[in-house]
Amino acid sequence: MFKKIGPGVLVAAAFIGPGTVTACTLAGVAFGYALLWAMLLSVLATIVLQEMSARLGIITQQGVADVIKQELRVPWIKHLVLGTILVAIVIGNAAYEGGNIGGATLGLEAIFGHEFSDYYPLIIGLCAFALLYFGNYQTLERVLVSLVILMSLSFLVTAVITGPDVMEILKGMFVPTFPTEGTLAVIALVGTTVVPYNLFLHASLVSEKWKSKNDLGTAQRDTVWAILLGGIVSMAIIITATNIPDKEITDAMDLARSLEPLYGDAAKYFMGIGLFAAGITSAITAPLAAAYVANSCFGWKANLRDKRFKTVWMIILGLGVFFLSFDIKPIEVIKFAQVANGILLPVIAILLLWIMNKSSVLGAHKNTRLQNILGLGIIALTLLLGVKSITKVFGLF
Repeated sequence: MFKKIGPGVLVAAAFIGPGTVTACTLAGVAFGYALLWAMLLSVLATIVLQEMSARLGIITQQGVADVIKQELRVPWIKHLVLGTILVAIVIGNAAYEGGNIGGATLGLEAIFGHEFSDYYPLIIGLCAFALLYFGNYQTLERVLVSLVILMSLSFLVTAVITGPDVMEILKGMFVPTFPTEGTLAVIALVGTTVVPYNLFLHASLVSEKWKSKNDLGTAQRDTVWAILLGGIVSMAIIITATNIPDKEITDAMDLARSLEPLYGDAAKYFMGIGLFAAGITSAITAPLAAAYVANSCFGWKANLRDKRFKTVWMIILGLGVFFLSFDIKPIEVIKFAQVANGILLPVIAILLLWIMNKSSVLGAHKNTRLQNILGLGIIALTLLLGVKSITKVFGLF
């Protein structure tokens, strides 16, 4: 089974983190099924971009940053782009890692209670550390695939328990509506699904798993099905949040507590398990992505066992545990990371589309006309997201 399943599931694990759970919860509480179409749009955009990233990884056997470094001929442009990538991914993932570990901590609190809450971040950090330090690619893949399956079942069962209206779900998915004051929620749903660091992570993981161009079809199927699964999980959270009577919800654990009176302890436990799995998978993939990006930008040609590679993910993971354990919120770092990622997403989308049309890089596997049309549409979407992310930080609107 694991020969057919791989990097796509890890990408799904990476984008379904605590931030996604919270964004989907708030969208469901505020707008019901009305924004399911936005999640569907996000998933389709993610599939298009991640398929390009996977194809690039298999055909070139390199990461996205490696290929960008080769293809950008003007030194100052190359250094500017690589610097932006390095800063946005490495510093950004360090800033957000506390949130990933925090999400997993909330999940453990729902399952085991608050008695040992002070120790949960350290336990989660140690689990992630052990897996990254002692594991190889195959071990990482199998553990993360198992966690994604656990997370998927947890959120899907929770959604089914609430007894949703199937016809309303279909209407929300395929009949787009724009509720009053729903713009920010739409942007949040798209922004939490179309994630810049996943493009770098995917190409690197694909080249670790598959070495032949003959595996391209397998990689493409893996990408499509895994991201569709991730989208279904995200929609399940929106559906769950829609079907609760208590609308005073600010995060996923408020959702779990609201489910408890109607559906018993089972709903709370399923929600807790799902949130734990979402948090710990992102707590593992974020440091891993940062290490792969540093590896490409600095030209280390390193693998998971390399000391430099390990040093990067150790720093990211350590900062996440530190920030959460001492209740430190690095607000300025997070704002800086938001600006950097707001710039990076459209830049990478444009560069990726440019590279995917180069016969010298991909040969017969370069983009088709349809893929280019879809890519241009997604670039317009990423520009909107980028501008909104930056203006939000500076409080312009």
